[in-house]
Amino acid sequence: MVSRPRRITVVSRFVRLRLVPALLLLTACGGGADGSPGAPGLGDPYFPKAGNGGYDVSHYALVLDYEPDTRRLSGTATVTARATQDLSSFNLDLKGLTVDGVTVEGESADWDRDGHELTVRPSEGLDDGETFAVRVRYSGTPKTITDPDGSQEGWLRTPDGALALGEPTGSMAWFPGNHHPADKASYAITITVPKGVEAVSNGELTGERTAEGRTTYDWRVTEPMASYVATLAIGEYDIRRGTAGDVPVYTAVDPDVPEVADELRGALEWAEYNFGPYPFSSTGMIIARAEASDYALETQNRPVFPGAPETELLVHELAHQWFGNSVTPRTWRDMWLNEGFATYAEWLWEEDQGGDSAEETFEALYDSDDTDLWAFPPAEPPGAADISDRPVYDRGAMVVHRIRETVGDEAFYDLVQGWTAAHRHGNADTDDFTRYVERHAPDEDFDAVWEDWLYGEGKPDRP
Repeated sequence: MVSRPRRITVVSRFVRLRLVPALLLLTACGGGADGSPGAPGLGDPYFPKAGNGGYDVSHYALVLDYEPDTRRLSGTATVTARATQDLSSFNLDLKGLTVDGVTVEGESADWDRDGHELTVRPSEGLDDGETFAVRVRYSGTPKTITDPDGSQEGWLRTPDGALALGEPTGSMAWFPGNHHPADKASYAITITVPKGVEAVSNGELTGERTAEGRTTYDWRVTEPMASYVATLAIGEYDIRRGTAGDVPVYTAVDPDVPEVADELRGALEWAEYNFGPYPFSSTGMIIARAEASDYALETQNRPVFPGAPETELLVHELAHQWFGNSVTPRTWRDMWLNEGFATYAEWLWEEDQGGDSAEETFEALYDSDDTDLWAFPPAEPPGAADISDRPVYDRGAMVVHRIRETVGDEAFYDLVQGWTAAHRHGNADTDDFTRYVERHAPDEDFDAVWEDWLYGEGKPDRP
């Protein structure tokens, strides 16, 4: 997500739904299917209703049409998944919008709504291990979601179009799905907009065609992607193409923003040297108008920035392509694995550019009078509103630095690159990480690092 909170407004994201109960039940329930219902949430410690149980998604095919003048979005989402139990029904997450029809394996299915839960009842039960496709037709005006900390996500309207940002659950504002980072999938996103308007998403642009005054863009994401880092930027952008090493670069830039491609190339080369091979098949940026959002976000392949980013912020969001996008947290409690490493990447960048060393940055933080830094342990935020607070970022980076101090530089970089390789395109939690560190440095004692810095309350003793 964004760089350190003291530099830019950061958010944690959480959905609270306020729908009139009389409007929630939209169609009659079916019955008689074998199996049992899939869970309406995955039980995340901070977002228990995010995601759904009973199936695993492998692919999203989204066919969308957006009219900026009326703000109307119409879409068809085909979700391909594998049942992980015998299912009589299953849920998808969809915030707002009107459902116009649902089919499962081409057969009409019954469905109903309750808050952001869309419950689908196929005409026949689904067997454990069965692959199926559910197609949802929907339309309406996508919602902007305000989170407990006051930040906004979901579908953000801009003067010339819209910007879709999803961390942690805002992607449910523009397409139905299993919106939890534990369920990653490939994507095909086809978006039609008025001629002259750009529509930029994740992955690679595989097609572009104009007919009858409207342009259709085809985007493909072949590597697994969590829904919270899916994005869609619609509006007036200058498109800048190139390469960074062997990696294609596709950047969409607000016309008033200066050229920043050289900074991206340099930062990517530096990040690959430190963190291992770049994990995706393309890179780039979306640089929107400064008023489009209050924060930057590490959307996969091309992070989003409100205005031209400072180099440290670019490094932060680029580091997330390894830490967060490729190695994705298993639950939202594991956010420090994203933000601690991305913040430490800033420290390393400054060190390598001849600025303060990471040790000097660590000492300056330790000696500061900012009590917010020690408000809670980075691995145990108190609640959903706290997962992007300062301890997750800066104290998380301090944990990473303590590991580096414990093992030494050569072993540290081997450990980091081994971690990104071992969990490439997968999910991991804090226990996975601590076990990995201990296994790869068996002669070192990490008890104080975990007990005092990762899980300890208050300010630890100086190491």
